[in-house]
Amino acid sequence: MQVILTENMPSLGRIGDIVKVKPGYARNYLFPKGLALEASGRNVRELEHHKRILAQKREKYLLEMRSVAEKLNGVKLVFHRKVVEEDKLYGSVSAADILKALEDKGFDLDRKAVTLDQPIKKLGEFPVAVRLEVGLSATVKVCVEAEA
Repeated sequence: MQVILTENMPSLGRIGDIVKVKPGYARNYLFPKGLALEASGRNVRELEHHKRILAQKREKYLLEMRSVAEKLNGVKLVFHRKVVEEDKLYGSVSAADILKALEDKGFDLDRKAVTLDQPIKKLGEFPVAVRLEVGLSATVKVCVEAEA
């Protein structure tokens, strides 16, 4: 019997997959728990329709993210920090500081978008990667200057 999965199941597949299972397993376990639907003609057509709609939404979202990435590539953030000795900062510039500065400029990003291995602890200009989507990232220039 073929069924359409409505939930991710590691042993069978992902949401929307059409898999073949034994009729008893489908009737006694998958259908009552709402984990699958029977792969009838109507349900398969409905699934294909939903997949097309989701693909269109996904494509629109990716276009928006590409435009955001282009805008982010031109952004330069300037931070003023106290200096202790020889270009070393009293404190640091962290990913949270960079994220807040980007939000102040009008970018709405996830808190894990800024990928910074270590906080910046010295003066200078640094490229910082901002991950927007899988396979899509931008680079922001972060300039750290001494406080007057």
